Amino acid sequence: MLSTEASVCILKEFINTIMQSALSISNITVTHHEHVILWCINANISAGNIVGIMGPNGAGKSTLLKAMVGNIKPFAGEIRFFGKNFKDYALKVAYIPQRAGVDWDFPITVKEVVLMGRYGHIGWFAKPKQRDYDMAMHALEMVSMHHLADRHIADLSGGQQQRVFLARALAQEAEIYLLDEPFVGIDVTTEKAIIKILKQLRNAGKTVVIVHHDLQTVHEYFDQLLLLNVKQIAYGPVSEIYNQQIIQKTYTQHAGML
Repeated sequence: MLSTEASVCILKEFINTIMQSALSISNITVTHHEHVILWCINANISAGNIVGIMGPNGAGKSTLLKAMVGNIKPFAGEIRFFGKNFKDYALKVAYIPQRAGVDWDFPITVKEVVLMGRYGHIGWFAKPKQRDYDMAMHALEMVSMHHLADRHIADLSGGQQQRVFLARALAQEAEIYLLDEPFVGIDVTTEKAIIKILKQLRNAGKTVVIVHHDLQTVHEYFDQLLLLNVKQIAYGPVSEIYNQQIIQKTYTQHAGML
């Protein structure tokens, strides 16, 4: 049996964990050849929220997601996942890049793509176990793609490919999901099916961050918004910051150091 002192210590650690931000973005600045891509971005995102990142083309939205997962090194600032850096929390962070950045000609089946989401659990050179195959098929069933498990990924439509990448993220059993323009080039039915799954993740206490462009769906999709135009324009609950004045400021001012 644990001592009273040990029990108190564990309780304090538990309280600190649940009070931590799921995702903390602190003073993130990204530059490229002395050109400012992002300037001093700050946001503390609690678990159990769907957050939209929005702004005009060139605002730095995708750059911010890439900085989160270590694909781009910020000039300044830090990003923490439940208080940890990405390297120490990578297993629990699922990143879905833009479809345009994926090599769809790579010879791989749908099931094999989804199994990639299990590699963090089984190791890159270890053989998947039955549980891994079961998790992959369950994830495909969640996105209604199990019947195409043996199909080549290149043979699918854009919407089907996007569902497969979401299934890969689901198979990862992540706590935080980062999606870069997941609804571009897909049909309305697929978009509604995907957002339904993302809301289920949110309701289960997961954190979902989406780079998005459609202003008409903000109230329906998001709990919070992070509005960017190189610098941070606003961050907070949709009910508080989604108004004509802030949207106009986001999309009409010149990007850069203002």
